[in-house]
Amino acid sequence: MKLYIPDGTAEEAALGRTTHLAISAHQDDIEFMAYAPIAECFGSKEKWFGAVVVTDGAGSPRSGLYADYTDEEMKAVRVVEQEKAACVGEYGFLAMLGHPSKEVKDAKNGQIAEELAALIRRAKPKYLYMHNLADKHETHIATALKVIAALRMLKKEERPEKVFGCEVWRDLDWMCDEEKVFLDCGPRPNLMRCLSAVFDSQIVGGKRYDLAAEGRRLAHATFSASHACDTYAALNYAMDLTPLMDEKTDIAEYVTGYIDRFKRQVKETIAKFQ
Repeated sequence: MKLYIPDGTAEEAALGRTTHLAISAHQDDIEFMAYAPIAECFGSKEKWFGAVVVTDGAGSPRSGLYADYTDEEMKAVRVVEQEKAACVGEYGFLAMLGHPSKEVKDAKNGQIAEELAALIRRAKPKYLYMHNLADKHETHIATALKVIAALRMLKKEERPEKVFGCEVWRDLDWMCDEEKVFLDCGPRPNLMRCLSAVFDSQIVGGKRYDLAAEGRRLAHATFSASHACDTYAALNYAMDLTPLMDEKTDIAEYVTGYIDRFKRQVKETIAKFQ
């Protein structure tokens, strides 16, 4: 594990002050899915944002300047970029576990969940942000399952109050409106753009994540309500995954329950006017 603390605070103090923690699969996922808590904690002395990145970032697409970079060179670049983001966003700490994606996808690998449980136990966040379980990226799903396994290892008093599954490789605009968690991404648009722009290897490498992420936030802000004026300048959605900390809750059934309720709502609306 590589630990980076931008303001130089001692390790235990840096982790222990955490109020909002995000855990992602890849470098840059944090900034795209959890900008709202980054902005909420920015400049605050009472709220601190912590970030954990699970994989090593070796398999990312590359072109232009980075076209001939080896996986090892690319991993090094992505670590530097993620540390730049932590510095710009004034994170309380950044931990990069550096696991290959294949290890994360291995359901028999319990080491990663144990590492995550240890970090969560030390950080004691009030809020935890992770990938949602309806995402279409397999490594994101595998990472989310490791996070849930880690949370289930903790005692109840060691667990966060709320756990949110956030958008990256699939929007959550399909969810029933009353079940969406709104993450306000409007504050400090300059900071939002700086954080996205830090990941040059991805942007120049052929993926305009910066524009896509901002476009999604702007679209959500307008399309979140059909019969009201805009109340957000930028918005991300999240899924409440707090109940999944309970070992008795079936993960697949819980998540597909959101889909079932959306399906039922669509059918009922059609029937209402048919």
